[in-house]
Amino acid sequence: MSSDRAVSNAAFEGGRSDIAIEARGLSKAFPIYAKPHHRLMQMLAPGDKRRWYREFHALKNVDFSVRRGETVGIVGRNGSGKSTLLQIVCGILDPTGGRIEVSGRIAALLELGAGFNPEFTGRENVYLNATVLGLTRDQIEDKFDEIVDFADIGEFIDQPVKTYSSGMYVRLAFAVAINVMPEILIVDEALSVGDEGFQRKCFAKIDEIRDAGATVLFVSHSAGTVIELCDRAILIDHGELIRIGAPKEVVADYQRLIYAPADKARGLRERIRAEYHGAADIDATPTPRTAADGGVERPQDAEAFADFWDEHLLPKSTVRYESFGASIEDPHIETPEGRRVNVICHGREYEYVYTARFSRAHAGVRFGMMIKTVVGVEIAGAATSTEQAGGGVVDAGDEVRVRFRFRCALNAGTYFLNAGIVAASPEGERYIERHVDAAMFRVMPVSGSLSTALVDLDFSPQLSRTMR
Repeated sequence: MSSDRAVSNAAFEGGRSDIAIEARGLSKAFPIYAKPHHRLMQMLAPGDKRRWYREFHALKNVDFSVRRGETVGIVGRNGSGKSTLLQIVCGILDPTGGRIEVSGRIAALLELGAGFNPEFTGRENVYLNATVLGLTRDQIEDKFDEIVDFADIGEFIDQPVKTYSSGMYVRLAFAVAINVMPEILIVDEALSVGDEGFQRKCFAKIDEIRDAGATVLFVSHSAGTVIELCDRAILIDHGELIRIGAPKEVVADYQRLIYAPADKARGLRERIRAEYHGAADIDATPTPRTAADGGVERPQDAEAFADFWDEHLLPKSTVRYESFGASIEDPHIETPEGRRVNVICHGREYEYVYTARFSRAHAGVRFGMMIKTVVGVEIAGAATSTEQAGGGVVDAGDEVRVRFRFRCALNAGTYFLNAGIVAASPEGERYIERHVDAAMFRVMPVSGSLSTALVDLDFSPQLSRTMR
């Protein structure tokens, strides 16, 4: 198949002025040489029928389109072809098959600072990089103060960038690219630059660009970011487009795919793709399956997800504090019927359960738990009172089954659970056993939910219009 690429500031042929990016049959293959001298052999004998390389297909027959003003996220496992796709859209790579059409000026946040000259000052690199991105000198001068303020590197703007820290270097590169106010913004995991304050400023700027009518296409491993920012999402796996659709539903399929066992991932992948392409032999009725099968069948209504146990969803950051005659065993979440789960559904009731065993007597015993985000923000917690469990007194050899029932008000995401036991001491309460990140769980997205952030407080928005 021959490849073709068209970049235009005009409307597409056929009156498709609403389309900013369109890919048809897009493919990209890279030659892989087994030995270094094979590359030379290929160069010396280009007409030879023998090939000195094998092909790695990073993209295979990808079709999609992005409308003007739309924000589309791309998700997929590492090595699935996401970055290759963005590089083709930006014109950095040419496809080996298919066609890509792009209408509008692009600003790409891919390899930030790749065009910087380390010997030039920050000021000189701003002019250089902004010129490459298509701005005139007058436009750069109008934007210069805004770029410097955004980068927040102070007097270092007149120092050679080779003297910058890595954070300063990336912030300046990001500031140049983000302040060009492009018609199409391409982002490849660049939203993780800098500290939290700078990241918030980056998101605010992207919102400004979106509000101005720009098209945004970006790659992210953050499910929350994709769900919050995007109008649609694309799932790519092994170079193939698996599905396009509502961000929450696509992210749910992506998470099912990455946590599926290796021997079941291919079957799950084919089921997701068949559902997207409307295969007639796929039963839309959800069929419960074991964790070894990679989760549950995805029904057409994302709200009908069944909770289940994913044996691969285990914390790797567990910290156990020093024990003083107590132990916490088997912390996990159960349904009210006693079924163990760690992929749960918003709005349903569950119990966080663990067993406490004591090798010495204690008084004033209380049991506790805490739910945290991936970055450690404490969301909610609870503790028992000393009046429970026999007045808070335990003897050596006692065993206590601890249960915390809760209704899941959390929005889609991954969360961690702590477990702890405190007891009375001459100095006051102290931990006699504590596990940080004792367990983890995932909350599945809910189709059509308008709740944002971490917790759904069941708001009831009301509007009152005053007529003039």
